[in-house]
Parts: sequence; C-alpha cells; structure tokens
Amino acid sequence: MKARLIYNPTSGKEILKKNLADILNVMEEAGYESSAYATTPEPFSAKNEANRCGLAGFDLIVAAGGDGTINEVINGIAPLDVRPKLAIIPGGTTNDFARALHIPRDNVVKAAEVILKNQMIKSDIGKANDTYFMNIGAGGYLTELTYEVPSQLKSVFGYLAYLVKGAEMLPRVKPIDMKLVYDEGVYEGEASMFFLGLTNSIGGFEQIAPDAQLDDGKFSLIIVKTANVLEIMHLVTMMINGGKHVNDPRVIYTKTSKFYAEAKDEDFRMMINLDGEYGGDAPMTFENLKQHIEIYANLDEIPESAVSGDMEEASDQFVKEMEQLTNEDLNGDGTISGKQ
Repeated sequence: MKARLIYNPTSGKEILKKNLADILNVMEEAGYESSAYATTPEPFSAKNEANRCGLAGFDLIVAAGGDGTINEVINGIAPLDVRPKLAIIPGGTTNDFARALHIPRDNVVKAAEVILKNQMIKSDIGKANDTYFMNIGAGGYLTELTYEVPSQLKSVFGYLAYLVKGAEMLPRVKPIDMKLVYDEGVYEGEASMFFLGLTNSIGGFEQIAPDAQLDDGKFSLIIVKTANVLEIMHLVTMMINGGKHVNDPRVIYTKTSKFYAEAKDEDFRMMINLDGEYGGDAPMTFENLKQHIEIYANLDEIPESAVSGDMEEASDQFVKEMEQLTNEDLNGDGTISGKQ
C-alpha cells in the first residue's frame, strides 16, 4: 500500500517539518510505503498534489497542516470516482475537523499514531456549487469576521482573536433579505447569518451544532433571524451554556441534506464562508455527500451520538482487508506479490 504525506512546511512554527521523519516512520509502521510532499506558495498546491496522488492510485493521503491545507486535500480527492483514504495531522490554529475526529492537536507524532489504531469513519463531505468543504458553509455579516482576522493574530491568539474581532463587528451586523431553501421548507425574510455544519466544532466552539453527526448525510442548519446586537449576544451566551440557542424562536435549527441560499437584493453581495475561507458568492447550492471519504479517526474518544452508523464497522473492514492481503498477496519474505 502506498501513502503520501502532504504537509505545510510553515504550519505551526514549522513543527511538521521538524517531525517529518518520525511521521513517515509511523506511516511505514502502519504498513504504507510512504513519501512526502511539501506544499508551496503556488495556488492550490495541496489540492493539485492530492488529486495527482488519487489518480495515481495511492491508498492513503495524510493531510498535515491547518484547516486550509486539509480543505485543499479534500478538494483534490473528493471529485474522484475512486478516492484514497485520508488521515489528518493538525498543525494550524483552530483545527476544527481534527477536533471533531478527536485527533491529538498538541503533538503531531501522536496525531499520526491514530493511523496505527486502524479506526476509520466514512465521513460526510459538503459540496458548494463545485467546491468541497469538510466543516462549515456559512453566509451573513458575522461569518465575514474570519476574513478580517489577520493570520498573525490567528497564530498568536487563536480563539481570542476571533472573539475580539467578533465583538468589534457586532455593531456592524445588519439583516440581509434572504431566500433559503432546505429539505423541510423555505425561509424568505431577514436574517443575519446562516450556518451549515458537518461537525459539532465550528471556530473552536463545540456547542453551535450540538447534535451534529459525522456520517448521517445531513447538515446541521442554523438560521439566525435577528440582527439585534443584544439578542445576538444573548444567543451566544445560550450557545456557550449547553447549546440552548437551538430551541430559541429567533433561530431556525434543523437538519437538511441540501440547501440553497441567495440574497433577494440582486445588487447585494453575500459572500460565502467555506471552512473559514472565502468560497464564492451567493446564490449557491449546497449538497451533503454522505459518507464520501473514509478517514482515520480516534473512535475510542468520539461520542456514539456523533456517529450514525456502527463505529466498529469501518475498522473491522480495514482489518479484513489486511488479513486478505496477508493471506493472498504476501510472499514468504513479507513482500507483496506482483507489486512494487
């Protein structure tokens, strides 16, 4: 089996670069013939390499870096008919997807060692027009704060930078006349923002979509109808205190497999946030691709409520594949018959 490590050499004070040999050793120990690719400043460097590896028949891609690097890798493999497995080594600031998969975020080698546990989940992936995302799709004034937090502040202050910028932007929040179409209905009216969550971790907060599941084929949809500063602050307080905002009448909270968003004022530009980055302008159509990519995860730590299927099924299948490989394809010296 072949694996490719795609890593951002500048992520996390070059921590990935410093531990490159140890990470590759873990991948080899897991049974993968492993190699590495360092991303470059060229646009879509990680995406293009991931796509090339997928087309070349690699069995596993390990995406190492921040959420941006992981998003690019997913965009490289998600369109393919036959997709390699994915593993994640977080090296950024928020690491929302790694947080949801309970992958260690303070030690890159321990994060790589999750591969050795042979535990996997078939994870949902979002598609927004022709772009893929793994954690969040959003629109509205408050979602634009991500673009305005300088990268240096993100690295140094993490969540605090977002909180400070969010508080600064609150007085600028205005209602937007939207048309939002989801599985159970249509909302036409004013709203300050909408969120489509694939996991329960958004910007480091784990109560925005408290009952999100990783593999049920559904987005957790939140529509915030109010643009009043005090009411938004109240909703944030309710969110922090156990996710109680989802039952508030100022919020629509539901599950949906598809979603459409547009600003009813054709002259208004509603920018869409995909995994914390600018992802294009509305109108935009979103689709949940159920169990689209098989990903290594720390299933021992993930609550059963966060997974709709049998948590052991994916890891059991992996073990069966390894046993079949051992029984049928290995020579006496441990090499793979007829393969490089």
